[in-house]
Amino acid sequence: MTPPPPQPPPSGPNPAADSAADPRPGPGPLVVLFGATAGALGQDLGSDETDLILLVWQVMEPRSRQVGTLHKSLVRAEAAALSPQCREASGLSADSLARAEPLDKVLQQFSQLVSGDVALLGGGPYMFCTDGQQLLRQVLHPEASRKNLVLPDTFFSFYDLRREFHVQHPSTRPARDLTVATMAQDLGLETDATEDDFGVWEVKTMVAVILHLLDGPSGQLFSKPEVVKQKYETGPCSKADVVDSETVVRARGLPWQSSDQDVARFFKGLNIARGGVALCLNAQGRRNGEALIRFVDSEQRDLALQRHKHHMGVRYIEVYKATGEEFVKIAGGTSLEVARFLSREDQVILRLRGLPFSAGPADVLGFLGPECPVTGGADGLLFVRHPDGRPTGDAFALFACEELAQAALRRHKGTLGKRYIELFRSTAAEVQQVLNRYASSPLLPTLTAPLLPIPFPLAAGTGRDCVRLRGLPYTATIEDILSFLGEAAADIRPHGVHMVLNQQGRPSGDAFIQMTSAERALAAAQRCHKKAMKERYVEVVPCSTEEMSHVLMGTLGRSGMSPPPCKLPCLSPPTYATFQATPTLIPTETAALYPSSALLPAARVPAAPTPVAYYPGPATQLYMNYTAYYPSPPVSPTTVGYLTTPPAALASAPTSVLSQPGALVRMQGVPYTAGMKDLLSIFQAYQLAPDDYTSLVPVGDPPRTVLQAPKEWVCL
Repeated sequence: MTPPPPQPPPSGPNPAADSAADPRPGPGPLVVLFGATAGALGQDLGSDETDLILLVWQVMEPRSRQVGTLHKSLVRAEAAALSPQCREASGLSADSLARAEPLDKVLQQFSQLVSGDVALLGGGPYMFCTDGQQLLRQVLHPEASRKNLVLPDTFFSFYDLRREFHVQHPSTRPARDLTVATMAQDLGLETDATEDDFGVWEVKTMVAVILHLLDGPSGQLFSKPEVVKQKYETGPCSKADVVDSETVVRARGLPWQSSDQDVARFFKGLNIARGGVALCLNAQGRRNGEALIRFVDSEQRDLALQRHKHHMGVRYIEVYKATGEEFVKIAGGTSLEVARFLSREDQVILRLRGLPFSAGPADVLGFLGPECPVTGGADGLLFVRHPDGRPTGDAFALFACEELAQAALRRHKGTLGKRYIELFRSTAAEVQQVLNRYASSPLLPTLTAPLLPIPFPLAAGTGRDCVRLRGLPYTATIEDILSFLGEAAADIRPHGVHMVLNQQGRPSGDAFIQMTSAERALAAAQRCHKKAMKERYVEVVPCSTEEMSHVLMGTLGRSGMSPPPCKLPCLSPPTYATFQATPTLIPTETAALYPSSALLPAARVPAAPTPVAYYPGPATQLYMNYTAYYPSPPVSPTTVGYLTTPPAALASAPTSVLSQPGALVRMQGVPYTAGMKDLLSIFQAYQLAPDDYTSLVPVGDPPRTVLQAPKEWVCL
């Protein structure tokens, strides 16, 4: 049977004096609390994001063993539909809930009634006691956050009866598997089986369990309450940190403008570790709608997984398990500068994007204005730079409170100089990601290497006898570069101007210039750095031949030479045909540098092989560089050759042809009906001199007048 209520004290009661005189130890007043939602019950309480519909509570004084009045209150739910499980267990209907008060008024009445009952039992600060953590962590706190309600401080600490029971009876079963019924059964308590009022039986049984636990060896009973963090704490994470994989989840589907505070609000009621929200960025440095969240323990992580497909605004968020390695990879950092920047606690971080490269701390502070001061002035700004010190146009700023950050966000898309600046909320993890991305990028970025790298006639070395031009107009030509360099153009080495193209074959805005010496390269950089070309300033920095080679070699396509992507108005054909790659012979010393899988497949050979003339013997080096994509009379090569011609092919080919300064091309699989125009269409990327058509030479056959090797190849 349920323990009977305590007998009323004799006339002239003084509960406070009785409580003070009671030698029995115990906690202060407890509010035994039970609640239910319109959806799932038990272990899944709150997992379906349904509203609270019922609160049942009773105040008790553990030291005097007194209990107060039992209260029950219905709560009006926004969605009146009840799940079958809830309807069967509670016996409630949508009509009865429609007549109930909303949550804010119920909580107000709840606080008043609890305070009155506590005062009657002796007063003092009280603490909630619930069956498990779901009611407060998964129901009350998330729903109050969704409805913008502010809960009293008493809702941020409570005792979990299951955990307290497990402390005194550890051999029964795990705490998460306990229920009110199983706890009463393990203690041998008799319960009132006739009680059919939903929630009342649970509260009465919980009170009986508490009184039984208090009569046993108390020890540490009701001494360590569960705490709900009121505010998410920002902070840095080091790559040396070891993060338990049982505490990390991945949230997917976040709005791109969401901040770490928005993510923390989505997980309201759960304790996120300090600096435990890491927003993920894509390859362009923008948020991709995912975040990694680290909780203080595995129990909090398990509760977070129950919020799978809960909503943030109108979007549902997917929640999955993640690993500690993933979190450290995203949120970890090694920069001391970043650690100092993030060492200030309780600061709001904003990201500024699109700053002029010449902008300094004074410019940014002036842009934000005196109405939103940055914490620490210039020390509260962190500029993102490339490894060589060049600015990226990004910066982060610290603000002391949310109001100042809101004032700064009103400067979004404001103008600094001639550029508009974007401002976003940011996180400590995003600061680490952005800095890590730029810190790990090479000084000279390279593109995908070709399948068969083709050697350039560049003397390898680390001497900085070259200059790199950055920020060129996309319409810039060789003549523009020579004019831009002025007197320094006289110090350019032969074949020394190299334009860099992107993977789409378009100008990238970069170029490399080989100078006659390192001193001339330094003088050219000092004279021309940030000099204007067509209303754009161009950066000129010294670099080495080795650095230049890495970039230029990475620009070749995977199939070897690509057709020139640019066009000359005077020579450009109406359409381009694909330049078919031809088989080449590779010297032994070159082939030894590459595995066989990296080489191009050999040409098909018929049963009775016919000797074929390849490229002419004098052309033992590939002299093509990237100036071949642009007209440059003094610095562009005039012929293209590959490698040494086989002796058998040289012996079979007519001497008059091989003495030409051009090259022979082997064409396999040509249709029998192909004519002159069909053959020339294959080489539309290379215009032949019109007075040099003589013959195509298949060795072993009589010469046929089709095509002669060109004296000059002109790139279109």
